[in-house]
Amino acid sequence: MRTRTALTALLSFAAGVLVMLWAAGHHPSSEPAEPAVASSSSAPSPSSSSNDADENDNGDNWPSQGPSPEQVIYSQPAMLSQAVSKLSPRVPDKTNLYLVAFAGDGGEDVFRNEAEYAAQLFTQRFGPTTHALVLENNPGTLQSHPLASWSNLEAALDQLSTVMKPEQDILLLYMTSHGDEDHNLLVDMDPLPLDQIGAPDLAGILKKRPFKWKVVVVNACYSGGFVPELHAPGTLVLTAARTDRSSFGCGSDSDITYFGKAWLVDALNRTDDFVDAFQFAKRDISDWEQHDKLTPSEPQIDVGTGIAQQLATWRKEVVSGPAVRFAPTPPTQ
Repeated sequence: MRTRTALTALLSFAAGVLVMLWAAGHHPSSEPAEPAVASSSSAPSPSSSSNDADENDNGDNWPSQGPSPEQVIYSQPAMLSQAVSKLSPRVPDKTNLYLVAFAGDGGEDVFRNEAEYAAQLFTQRFGPTTHALVLENNPGTLQSHPLASWSNLEAALDQLSTVMKPEQDILLLYMTSHGDEDHNLLVDMDPLPLDQIGAPDLAGILKKRPFKWKVVVVNACYSGGFVPELHAPGTLVLTAARTDRSSFGCGSDSDITYFGKAWLVDALNRTDDFVDAFQFAKRDISDWEQHDKLTPSEPQIDVGTGIAQQLATWRKEVVSGPAVRFAPTPPTQ
């Protein structure tokens, strides 16, 4: 596992070098960005693929109006605490499910779309025992959502461990970004110096926390490489591809990835069973890839001891609501 960059070094860098880089011609604004009305989309773009390179990392993603990089960095603890405080109350005497949606790449809106939709889907469709926290990197949400960073992920899990009942409740971690052949997830909000998260890193983060029951979804190229590291009793692992294959549907022309469309939008609007939803999604993805003459991504699943039974316990308390329409936000300008 690579050496973790200390938070103090991150803050120091942001407070010094970043400010000097940013000083020429950029002025912070106190006004938050106005929410935009989203339009609907029925399918992912077949021509886009999740590549291991960040093609949009050109330094131009930061908004010309809004907070400076230093302000964003220093606002994170307060933003994260506020986001956790706004979670709906835990339903006592029942198994609750807590979603953390993590959109790692700030250069493409597709990941923001997916994380925000996941939060809407789970809270609206699966009722009061389900709660959602969104961490995302996107130039349009720097003042409305905490960053998707290593530090924020750890801090979010620490705070959730005091809100949840770790021996009973289920943590659902949905991570969406680019992935590389060495099984690292791209974590990027240029020009902030954010640490990348590899498979051993994510496993280490989770092992340090007290959650007994976990569902970890890794939607990225080569994400099957996360399965061996995350395999554990009480853990369900779903990935968008096998260890040596790309997944599809990201890019600037896409609203949602193949896996996000298949598992979130289509399958989980049909069933509340995550494993059944995975099987539905896998078949749909295979059909789309065959139609578009793409090398099959072959999504992976690993069901740890006991997690299926705990998810069944949660489902007994769920009265599923109507399907939740997927409506992506307009592209970031």
